[in-house]
Amino acid sequence: MAVMGEHTQARLILDYEAGRAALSEALPEVVRNPDQFGGALDLPIGALATVFRVKEVAQQRLWSQLSVIEVPDRIQEPAIEPNPEYEDAEVLQASARLITPETGQVNETVEIALDGPSHGNPFTDVELHAYFSLDGQEIRAGGFYDGNGRYVVRFLPETAGHWKFRTESTARSLNGHTGSIIVETGAARGVVRVAETFHFSYAGGGVYRPVGTTLYAWTHQSPELEKKTLETLSTSPFTKVRMCVFPKSFIFNDNDPGLYPFEREGETWDTTRFDPAFFQHFESRIRDLGKLGIEADVILFHPYDRWGFQDLGAAADDRYLRYIARRLAAIPNVWWSLANEYDFVTTKTPEDWERFAGIVAEEDHANHLLSIHNGTRIYDFSVQWATHCSLQKVDYYKTAELVEDLREKWGKPVIMDEIGYEGDLEYEWGSLSAQEIVRRVWETNLRGGYYTHGETYYHPDDELWWAKGGELLGQSAERIAFLDKLVAESPTGRLEPLSLTAPTPAGGVAGEYELHYNGYSQYRYITVGIPEGRDAVIDVIDTWAMTVETLPGTYSGRARVELPVRPYMALRVRVNKAPS
Repeated sequence: MAVMGEHTQARLILDYEAGRAALSEALPEVVRNPDQFGGALDLPIGALATVFRVKEVAQQRLWSQLSVIEVPDRIQEPAIEPNPEYEDAEVLQASARLITPETGQVNETVEIALDGPSHGNPFTDVELHAYFSLDGQEIRAGGFYDGNGRYVVRFLPETAGHWKFRTESTARSLNGHTGSIIVETGAARGVVRVAETFHFSYAGGGVYRPVGTTLYAWTHQSPELEKKTLETLSTSPFTKVRMCVFPKSFIFNDNDPGLYPFEREGETWDTTRFDPAFFQHFESRIRDLGKLGIEADVILFHPYDRWGFQDLGAAADDRYLRYIARRLAAIPNVWWSLANEYDFVTTKTPEDWERFAGIVAEEDHANHLLSIHNGTRIYDFSVQWATHCSLQKVDYYKTAELVEDLREKWGKPVIMDEIGYEGDLEYEWGSLSAQEIVRRVWETNLRGGYYTHGETYYHPDDELWWAKGGELLGQSAERIAFLDKLVAESPTGRLEPLSLTAPTPAGGVAGEYELHYNGYSQYRYITVGIPEGRDAVIDVIDTWAMTVETLPGTYSGRARVELPVRPYMALRVRVNKAPS
């Protein structure tokens, strides 16, 4: 038997008389009117206690009372091992038809396919992988069953040359194939990876700046809405999209998707049999993003679920992770996020998340970025597998103001992936003004971090951008584009935080290109320091009106710059080169 605690699902606690009694003091409304909380009852009770600001003393009493309530342990299904006798001994080795391209491109997906057997359950009976080798380098890529007797192995080469491959499989007809592919140099940018400790660049060269947006369930909508979303993205400033693999059930997002990841037997999912059509569709949307130059931040688990996908059991979780990692690992514009709001997923333990990270890292030969996203409790990003910090605000007032401390704490890039959403919902996270979103974006960027936008305006058809996509209604996206253009014009294409005595942030390349942001403050003038023996051109920037006024002449020494007396103003200091 197990006992309850702060990670226990609120709905489960309400099923027990002792649980209801324990909740009566800390969260009486949950006990008196449970129906009004809807899907929130699927969250861990610790999350509800934080969201509804239960006092610390009351929380500790609640955990103590819950710790003596026993609940049955979950019965875990055993893992399924591949079948070494899947094909009879008379089946010839390497007899399946092999389909392989003659050439490929550096930093682009190379795919080999085999027309093989389909009896039994190829998803669990057959293990397939290939080894790709060049000049002493060997890369292992896992294969997957794509339905209708088709098996696929994908590879993402980062080096040009004459790559050779060989296959290994528990199916005799798939085992022992050999071949070669000429990989040519191309212009593809490839995978995004961490660069210079706190930033990002493409494997093929060039600065990458995450300018994110949130589209949790956009791939689970109608073809018409998906098309409209891509059209909107094509004219947007966004270079990253946060998106869930599993469908999402939450406010303004209660429609059933057209496809599901597993086959169904009556009301039960057969987690041993994937639906290839679901994953083919998901991949197509990722490739559509790639054509627009947008990275897909793929969220592997989330708590907002009425179909049972967050509670499949350990063996099914592991099968799913290996399957999707093998399918997506060779697609360049993929990032991995183990979870959205991991601490709200009541069915997973800290050990589970560590195991999941190991599986994804093992199956991802291309070494894509990997992180995890919090609800109310920030993950320990000191873990080696986390390439960057993906964060949601945990303070009602502070978000971007914490970026510099978090960079120093973790020594990794910091992305404020949920700084709050521009919208008009009745929830504090979804009712921020465009002005406040723009302020948070400027603060984040100038403090050395990155950010993700979201929009949650009411819509008569429940087409909220943050969940389903469609069209942008707000005013922050164009102002985010304005800021990113200013960042792109810096000598490095990035900003580093600048240490100044002012409480408002400044970022850039010290002594060369500086952006000073005034935030809420409405200074009449501001004093900036120009390096000795140099002069500078100074621009006054209205971050809301998106105007840049270049002041006449040049400035030197301790320069006083007059400003309009209004908030959300910024300065740009462009220092001229020293005389040669």
